[in-house]
Amino acid sequence: MAASESTDLFVLRRRPPQEKLVDQGFRQLAVLLASLVGLVLLGILLVVLFGSREAMARFGLGFLVISDWDPVGDTYGAFTAIYGTIVTSILALFIAVPLGVGTAIFITENLIPLRLRQLLGIMVELLAAIPSVVLGLWAIFVMEPFIRPGLELLHQTLGWMPFFSTVPQGPGMAPAILILVVMVLPIITAIARDSLQQVPPELRQAAYGVGTTRWGAILQVILPAAVSGITGGVMLALGRAMGETMAVTMIIGNSNNFSLSLLAPGNTISSMLANQFGEADGFQVSALMYAAFVLMVLTLIVNVLAQWIVRRLSLKYS
Repeated sequence: MAASESTDLFVLRRRPPQEKLVDQGFRQLAVLLASLVGLVLLGILLVVLFGSREAMARFGLGFLVISDWDPVGDTYGAFTAIYGTIVTSILALFIAVPLGVGTAIFITENLIPLRLRQLLGIMVELLAAIPSVVLGLWAIFVMEPFIRPGLELLHQTLGWMPFFSTVPQGPGMAPAILILVVMVLPIITAIARDSLQQVPPELRQAAYGVGTTRWGAILQVILPAAVSGITGGVMLALGRAMGETMAVTMIIGNSNNFSLSLLAPGNTISSMLANQFGEADGFQVSALMYAAFVLMVLTLIVNVLAQWIVRRLSLKYS
């Protein structure tokens, strides 16, 4: 045994009893707090599941594929809301991921002076601090009137496609997608920036040493080394987009009539819960609880998928 190892073992054996008690107490406190988080999550799941038992017994899995939502006739189906939740979230990511990762590269790389990079980073962080209701008001009074001519041109050009077959007349799924881009962009940018900054500088220097260019080093060395962290941020942003409530509720149109068109009003599970839960009674409450349970399952699937992807990418590029 080396001298340093024997010295470390001697120090560990001679630790004062007070330090051992502190370490043991900290370990027990950490386990207790982690267990409380799990218990809170389990409690929320059980409450939602218990509240939705009547709707589950009546509709079963058919609730997921029925688009009718009729409180008068007590006929409920969440397909329209599920479609709106998934489509708006995924399309928002398609726009936000290139913007967020590109912004992170622009901030971390020495492309502009340091003060401008710091200012840009602060502006991105401040964007995340804007309340969603303020973003919703901005979307209604500023963004939607500004983009409506472009949406009308899109309908005139590609109106033969089902996804652009309706005339844009105000709130709809397309404005909701764009406001989700604004809301998830700071998450993707911040996590991608931290992941890029944690890449060892030796990798960059090694890439330059074999004759690659700056963009070659970024695309072939730095991004692959940080891809697991970036992917985790993207999946976190996906969960955030699926659960966004206030801003989407204010701009999506809140229509339960199913339409494939992105220019038509739509609905998401979160916006449906926000609009109807306060005035719901009787069997409608159970149906809304069922929809909330579906949303929790979707977010759970996203989190499990994120963990699996991050683990696979970490093994691949480690």
